[in-house]
Amino acid sequence: MDPCRCLRVGMPAPDFEAIAVVDLEMRRLRFSQFRRDRAVVLLFYPLDFTFVCPTELAAFSDRYQEFCHLQTPILGISVDSPYAHLAWLQTPRSEGGVQNLAFPLVSDLTKEISRAYHVLDPVAGVALRGTVLIDPNGMVQYMAVHHQAFGRSVDETLRVLAAMRHTQSFAREGCPADWHLGEPTVDLGRSPEDSPPLFPNV
Repeated sequence: MDPCRCLRVGMPAPDFEAIAVVDLEMRRLRFSQFRRDRAVVLLFYPLDFTFVCPTELAAFSDRYQEFCHLQTPILGISVDSPYAHLAWLQTPRSEGGVQNLAFPLVSDLTKEISRAYHVLDPVAGVALRGTVLIDPNGMVQYMAVHHQAFGRSVDETLRVLAAMRHTQSFAREGCPADWHLGEPTVDLGRSPEDSPPLFPNV
């Protein structure tokens, strides 16, 4: 990917190959093969053995079955070595670790993945808290980047994932603000004059 071309929503997700720790084993992982025509959530985070990061990864891990229900695996990615990942995965939560994590951790030791996804903090040399949602066609559909000091929301990630799946299944429908599965959608095929009021209480 051209490093001068900023990654945006609607563009193909950059492929990558790296060592990942999967079920406490180090394996070479190629993202395009891991994806296998399914949606994927990438969770970029600064470093293992820090303070906010384990709370985020544990929160996503505890609700991993909800992502599986939506047929969407998760990959955690940081610039740590695979050996640091392995040690962190073997450390109990009570000691700041992420033992029994439900998804793999990818080692971006060269920082090439973080650069490709434009989440690398060039000063600190680590990834920011970036969440990237990639659809089954390999297209980036959602990107959110947080400061290192505060964590992201599992609920919001699941909500956006459900909205993405719904709108791709029903091309004429749009999901309004704070939409959740089962709630009314917006008919994108009708003119505003023919549509019901979007703000009935106003």
